[in-house]
Amino acid sequence: MTTEVLLEEPAWNVLGNAQALVTSAVNAAFTGKPCSVTVLLSNDAEIRELNKQFRKKDKATNVLSFPASLMPVPPGEMAHLGDIVLAYETVAAEAEDAQKSLAHHVTHLVVHGTLHLLGHDHEDEGEAEIMEQKERDILASLGIADPYAT
Repeated sequence: MTTEVLLEEPAWNVLGNAQALVTSAVNAAFTGKPCSVTVLLSNDAEIRELNKQFRKKDKATNVLSFPASLMPVPPGEMAHLGDIVLAYETVAAEAEDAQKSLAHHVTHLVVHGTLHLLGHDHEDEGEAEIMEQKERDILASLGIADPYAT
């Protein structure tokens, strides 16, 4: 697995080594053939535009996932699983409101985004339960508490 982290919003520097944090989260969520993932650490303005363009929702959100196409990969080349985008202001506010560390919340959202790239969803209750349990299990393997516990 190759994870490229693009730091578009300087406020993300509060994480310290964002590359290591994000790579650890992607690797924990992914099992399969070697591939690549790109994670863009952005801001509310950028993610709002992406959300408006691709989901027809004119508002910021915490994370968006963009699965790559299912085009065949030439022999010897690594497939690209897709892209994940996080918005600093929304993610930081959620972490503060939930009294969670920013690093743990980012890890959860990167795991969540990676699971979306792998085809998981939460559009109905059954799918949501399956996806949330996968998230709990992956985060527990990283020593992070259940993000859905109240």
